[in-house]
Amino acid sequence: MDTDKIKGKANELAGKAKETLGDATDNHEMEAEGKAQQVEGKAQQAAGNAKDAVRSVTD
Repeated sequence: MDTDKIKGKANELAGKAKETLGDATDNHEMEAEGKAQQVEGKAQQAAGNAKDAVRSVTD
């Protein structure tokens, strides 16, 4: 498993927590940051999946 996938999932979960906290406290900036962090995490996971796919082809 690629470390990008792990880091991406952690980033996605942290973003979700930040979004939830921002929503609960009516902090729209924090909520938006959380959503952006989730997107970043999903992109990291996609990069990790791509690396894994390349590795499986070259192995």
